[in-house]
Amino acid sequence: MKNIQSKSLLTLIIIVFIIGFSTSGKNFIERIGETYLYTAPISSDTAGTLVKNPKWVSYPTILADHREESKEYVKQYSSRQRSYIIYMFKRGKSYFPRAVKIFAKYNVPYELQMLPALESNFNAQAVSPVGAVGYWQFMPTLARDYGLHIDGEIDERKDFTKSTIAAAKFFRDQLKYFNNDILLTVAAYNCGEGRVSLAIRNSGKENADFWDIKKYLPAETRKFVLRFVSLNVIAANYDKFLSGKLNFSEPHLVESPIEDSLKQENSLTSNSL
Repeated sequence: MKNIQSKSLLTLIIIVFIIGFSTSGKNFIERIGETYLYTAPISSDTAGTLVKNPKWVSYPTILADHREESKEYVKQYSSRQRSYIIYMFKRGKSYFPRAVKIFAKYNVPYELQMLPALESNFNAQAVSPVGAVGYWQFMPTLARDYGLHIDGEIDERKDFTKSTIAAAKFFRDQLKYFNNDILLTVAAYNCGEGRVSLAIRNSGKENADFWDIKKYLPAETRKFVLRFVSLNVIAANYDKFLSGKLNFSEPHLVESPIEDSLKQENSLTSNSL
């Protein structure tokens, strides 16, 4: 009887330890990617035996619905443009927090903070062949429409804070127009609202998304949107990217080794009883 009680006590201690360890492990996994966390569902019949795989490539929630359509491009882009991406993220280190703070004020998705990396390489003096200027590459008319001052001596498109406020207002309006579809908004930022609206009509779909109209958009816009997705996915998995472990073949769920240990311990205890 004493032997049985000891084994029961040991089993109880193991269970308490596992519960505590599992909770800590869950918290650790959910911190992966910080604000870029993509939460994978766990079905009720497998919960308790499967856990989120920390090697899984996380997607920002707002971009996760079309993971399959974009993952090949993200994989290739992260490999071919590795040096550029590292350089851009270093340049953006002082800009990203400022953009996110402004976007939060205007209720704009923080993922849009990546656009100056694509538009201007965070260069205030950047000028496009058609006259777009500054961090966000605003054309003069649009810049003035959103409150930026431009004259012979002052060009607020070159002021990061003021131009980012203008960008936040522009994105807020575009998101409203495109029913909160972030990729249509990014596409419109690149080629214009009218061009995207025409592509939607050409698709023949009433509630078309970027993937529905992709073939009707200019090649430059298609690349621009996919690079935007890529930078956000890489940002969400930056440690994996730096260590060369951005592996899209990893499953989102894996069997918990903790659960395996518990099964083995319960089996040993039952046999000994």
